[in-house]
Amino acid sequence: MGKFDHLFDKKRDGANHEVRSFLRFVIYSTSVVVLVLCFLVPDNALRLFKSLKVARQQEKQMVIMKNEISAMDKEMNYLTNDKDSLEKFAREKFGFSEEGEDVYLIQD
Repeated sequence: MGKFDHLFDKKRDGANHEVRSFLRFVIYSTSVVVLVLCFLVPDNALRLFKSLKVARQQEKQMVIMKNEISAMDKEMNYLTNDKDSLEKFAREKFGFSEEGEDVYLIQD
């Protein structure tokens, strides 16, 4: 199967049984420590990965919000500098009209 299967076969230990037993102990101990760190400790690897995922989502949301803010800034600048555009905006968004005009609002 794997490269290290012979290491766990106690029949092959022979004269090196102390060294091989020590290697098995190190492998088992390391495996237990890794499992504990990954799953049982409060600040484990799973929590870290979830936090990284949330951080990436929030960064994407920040980019979207920055784009919306820049678009709103451009629109605000456009409306404050041009009287005709401000009047058009007020008529479209809020249904403003001048005296004597009839306004028909068509809703979708």
